Amino acid sequence: MNEQEHILDIYGSICDKTAEMLDAAQRSDWDRLIALEQDCRALIECLKHTDAGPAAGAKFVQRKIAHIRTALANDAQIRKFTEPWMNQLEVYLGGARQERKLRRAYETDLGG
Repeated sequence: MNEQEHILDIYGSICDKTAEMLDAAQRSDWDRLIALEQDCRALIECLKHTDAGPAAGAKFVQRKIAHIRTALANDAQIRKFTEPWMNQLEVYLGGARQERKLRRAYETDLGG
């Protein structure tokens, strides 16, 4: 396998991983989504070190662009599922922070 094929394989793996992430998000399987995101991040790091040279050939560039578009489309779909969940989590955490602040304020006022 030459370097270009290796690079395209990594891009393909990223597409596969983002498709798995989308499936996990659709199922609200947040633990699996997080694990897959870590796997995807490792692939991207590998790609950063592998795909540093100039692009060679129109066919290579077209395939690379197709993989990138697929991964970005998957990411956009994932966000449709994760953003409401993240907003809900922020509301919950914000309420917990407010509760802690109130407790501290009352403990201070009561001499606690």
